[in-house]
Amino acid sequence: MRLGRARGTALAAALGVVAVLGFQGAANGFGTDSLDDEGLPRYSAPGKARGPVAGKVHKLRLKNKGTGKAVLAQQDTKPFGLLGVTWSDPAAEVKGPIEARTRNAKTGEWSKWITLEKAQANLDGKRPGMRGSTEPVWVGLSDGAEVRVGADAGTAALPAGLELALVDPGSTAAAKKSGDLKAEPAAFAAPAEDPVPPTPAQPPTTPGPASTAPKPEIVSRVQWGADESLNNEGPVYLPGAKIKAAFVHHTAASAPYECSESAAIVRGLHVYHVNENKWRDLGYNFLVDKCGTIFEGRQGGVDQPVQGAHAYGWNSESTSVSVLGDYTQAGASQAALDAISKVAAYKLGQYDGDMSGTTMLTAGADQKNYFGKSYTAGQSYEFKTLSGHRDGFNTQCPGHALYPQLDALRTSGPAARLKVTSVNGEAAQPGSSFQTPGPVSVGFDTSTASAQVSKFELLVDDKPVATVAGTARSASASLALGSHQVQVRATTTNGKVATSLPVTVLAEVKDIKFVPVAPKRLMDTREGLGVPQAKVAGGTSVTLQVAGGSTGIPASGVTAAVLNVTATEPTQSSFVSVYPNGTARSSASNLNFTAGQTIPNLVVVPVVDGKVSFYNHSGAVHLIADITGYFTWSGEGATHTNIGPTRLMDTREGLGVPQAKVAGGTSVTLPVAGIEGIPATGVKAVVLNVTATNPTQSSFVSVYPSGTTRSSASNLNFTAGQTIPNLVIVPVVDGKVSFYNHSGTVDLIADITGYFSDSTSGATHTNIGPTRLMDTREGLGVPQAKVAGGTSVTLPVAGIEGIPATGVKAVVLNVTATNPTQSSFVSVYPSGTTRSSASNLNFTAGQTIPNLVIVPVVDGKVSFYNHSGTVDLIADITGYFTK
Repeated sequence: MRLGRARGTALAAALGVVAVLGFQGAANGFGTDSLDDEGLPRYSAPGKARGPVAGKVHKLRLKNKGTGKAVLAQQDTKPFGLLGVTWSDPAAEVKGPIEARTRNAKTGEWSKWITLEKAQANLDGKRPGMRGSTEPVWVGLSDGAEVRVGADAGTAALPAGLELALVDPGSTAAAKKSGDLKAEPAAFAAPAEDPVPPTPAQPPTTPGPASTAPKPEIVSRVQWGADESLNNEGPVYLPGAKIKAAFVHHTAASAPYECSESAAIVRGLHVYHVNENKWRDLGYNFLVDKCGTIFEGRQGGVDQPVQGAHAYGWNSESTSVSVLGDYTQAGASQAALDAISKVAAYKLGQYDGDMSGTTMLTAGADQKNYFGKSYTAGQSYEFKTLSGHRDGFNTQCPGHALYPQLDALRTSGPAARLKVTSVNGEAAQPGSSFQTPGPVSVGFDTSTASAQVSKFELLVDDKPVATVAGTARSASASLALGSHQVQVRATTTNGKVATSLPVTVLAEVKDIKFVPVAPKRLMDTREGLGVPQAKVAGGTSVTLQVAGGSTGIPASGVTAAVLNVTATEPTQSSFVSVYPNGTARSSASNLNFTAGQTIPNLVVVPVVDGKVSFYNHSGAVHLIADITGYFTWSGEGATHTNIGPTRLMDTREGLGVPQAKVAGGTSVTLPVAGIEGIPATGVKAVVLNVTATNPTQSSFVSVYPSGTTRSSASNLNFTAGQTIPNLVIVPVVDGKVSFYNHSGTVDLIADITGYFSDSTSGATHTNIGPTRLMDTREGLGVPQAKVAGGTSVTLPVAGIEGIPATGVKAVVLNVTATNPTQSSFVSVYPSGTTRSSASNLNFTAGQTIPNLVIVPVVDGKVSFYNHSGTVDLIADITGYFTK
């Protein structure tokens, strides 16, 4: 409101309305300053205070003229920046205006007469030593004053003890070290009635409740130089220890001010409220200047529910933000509005408040607001959670121009009431604890409209692991072993961020076993099987249900699926990544291919929500997925035992099967049970690295349980003359496995690396990743250099990226060879052992090719051997086996 306008009538009807800081007009040279005794600007602080700043109050008694008038003759004064008039009896009423003018300490010019508005008593409760007073007015550095009272009051009597209080807020250059300022004992006694509200016996602990909105940068009382020797009572906490609303105020300034003076204004207000109004502390919880700086107001209220003296009748359930300035004619700056939004969202977010919502407040007094609405003490009324001062009182505050800006402010904050509502289908509350074998699906909610939210992120230990749209209300991930803090972070369309309070999820994997299944096709984009019938476009993903429904795989308990994934008919070179549904896709790739190429690879992928996703980077490609087994914590299944790598079959030499190429349309059958250390009974599946070489034409090979009907699933696809390997996990039904070639003739090689059996001494599986452990192009995990022909690089795996330091029997790696200079092969084998003749990747110059490897771990490391030329190698881990 503008000084000099009729606001006194409205205020008189609003008993207990907070004091409003006024500002003198530009005629007094407002915003000017001069140097103190140390040669520094007295009130314009270039930096933060170095300690408490001792303010001073100089008092000059007004002379009663005996005709209802009182004056203070124009005179020199000690330096001051803020003034107000007080009188002995707080219940006494001053008839007529109270006016003052001041002299600019730098220019020597006198200001125009300004009207001091009368403040209401009992704003901080009935307190000892209270006096009647005007609202304080900031005038800038001044050294002269003149006051006149009751000029139009006729012969009406004036209250006794009229004094002019001149407040020097002190210079930051004069800041004292903490403890230098001594509090003086109170020289008055509390009245018998209405004592100061007691502080709870056990006030809230520090820090206060965590907020879903970020805590903004706040200039603390120490930083703005609060003289805490004035505050010897301590804060009063809200009776319900909960903030339900935030009231916005202004401090009424009629002229611009420099933001460098803001700290001095806050200090002056503090001194006046305590020394002259006799409040326990500064009235507001927070103050904001036009540059967007936020100041801590009433002591102890940054993260606690501290009761202020700002909204008479509503203080016990609310907090306050007051903007330095007068917003009767012009609105607040965008910086000031942003600051209001930040601090209000933070405080309301501590108590599940919605800045754009409503709340119920209980009236503490009989009164009317600015709009004429009546309130009765003890009754509850609906308020907007972010309200203006005038909504609760008969006052113009926070100004005719700022008040309508509150509508936009209500939607300017981050997502409100953001919370985790469920974990794996179980209801959740902040601080709840849950247990999972690894996969976790988190439900969440917010009271902010979906149209105002651009995205949600699932955070695990402060790191985003999944991103979903603003319309989503769930996200999923696969957790590594151990205890994790899980939260949801929302980013609204205005760029603001909110983060839910955390829940604890313990990923405790016990007895995860493998269940082999006869190869079954679950997805074929060429036919619309499992997903829509269409190629997967570049930069997009398709999501496949692998557990539950009509897949034949259990709907619950599945932690990972073993899929043979084939890319065919690609329009250009690209790669495909297979990853858990709803999680953040990593940089790991599972298939790399060129235009027109058909290529398969085995994938062990964690299952979240029963689904997995397939991402294609460029062009368009058809994708096929055949399941050969799954891992489960349900108790059934088989454990893993390392063996080899050992060559079991080579048609070129007659090893394991007759010496002859496999003709098109025929199969060869390989005994595995009881061979090369494999048990004769109890074997459920074998892990084979199968290589096709010397094919006479394009074809595919399917590996399937002997004695069963072969499905349409393929494990290797190749062209004439190509050599290509692929890992196969194939069920064992009658102790044998079969290998079918579709066309032409081809030599086949099979190296065993392990088997799954019903033995209790085997290892169980744990999902992890996919996470990149090695990249020779970047020096990740190993030195930054291509692997030369005839040499090996060794990668530490135990104790890395969540892998246990001990007890690891084997790791599951997707290994990719890229940028080879000539045809070669790569073998992956346990570090510290003799490398066998088995190969895991075969490639030609310039080719990029991946393959899944399950490699034993002997000394905590695995080695990678390149036969010829040079090649870059990449390794992404998807899981490991432990006993």
